[in-house]
Amino acid sequence: MIYPDAFASLERVRWNMAQDVPWDSFQADMLTDEQAATIKMNAITEWSALPATEMFLRDFQHDSDFSAFMSVWFYEEQKHALVLMEYLRRFRPDMVPTEAELHEVRFEFDPAPPMETLMLHFCGEIRLTQWYRCAGQWHTEPVIKHIYGLLSGDEARHGGIYFRYMQQAIERLGDEARAAFSKVGVLMTSSSRSAKALHPTNLHVSQSLFPNDTVQSRLPDPAWLEHWLDEQIRFDAPWEAKVVNTILTKLSNLFGRNFESTKDLNRYRKEVGQAVTAVAV
Repeated sequence: MIYPDAFASLERVRWNMAQDVPWDSFQADMLTDEQAATIKMNAITEWSALPATEMFLRDFQHDSDFSAFMSVWFYEEQKHALVLMEYLRRFRPDMVPTEAELHEVRFEFDPAPPMETLMLHFCGEIRLTQWYRCAGQWHTEPVIKHIYGLLSGDEARHGGIYFRYMQQAIERLGDEARAAFSKVGVLMTSSSRSAKALHPTNLHVSQSLFPNDTVQSRLPDPAWLEHWLDEQIRFDAPWEAKVVNTILTKLSNLFGRNFESTKDLNRYRKEVGQAVTAVAV
């Protein structure tokens, strides 16, 4: 089981909201209205860990080890929402999300193949790690810069735990897991082919609610995410390359192959997909 060691490793580095955030260092003149509004939106998107956890527990009923890890992941992700809201409560109470705004992003996701979901969220953690690092550089107020550093570190560690479960899945399922991981990997590293960022918050997850079936679509400002990335923190090509290169490097280690580009990964996807089809036949 991975959960006991994952719990211990995360416990050793867990930060405390009261002790590890330098609240007394706040500089009011360094926080703009524009920046405060982005903090509100990030708090609401972090709150969407609630329906994501409900989805994981439903779709991973067969895996008690992974489901137990969700207790830690859910706790830390909800703490992200909470620390951002605490920042606003202290320094910009007019920007604190309402309970209704938070509840709006809680909706039921359609069932999905577990391995694809695992890979999608692994990539999401890698992407969010870089988004928050970039956001920390964009912000000018020192307390929120520190908070984004804490959040980024958590997301990177979560990605590491997801990776361990992916290794376990390959040991158990072989090419079935490799096919699922490579398929989603191609999607998540094909950023140049998409006009929007690829992340769990803006993927469609409930056919009956379409088009209001993404976390992004249920935010107070559905256009916020792209504006935040493109016009505010300016998550540009070099930042995007860090995401893509990290995913390709991790999958190279996972599969024992060298992927220098999405094309390399796509060739592998076709190769392993053919192997799975041959076994099925």
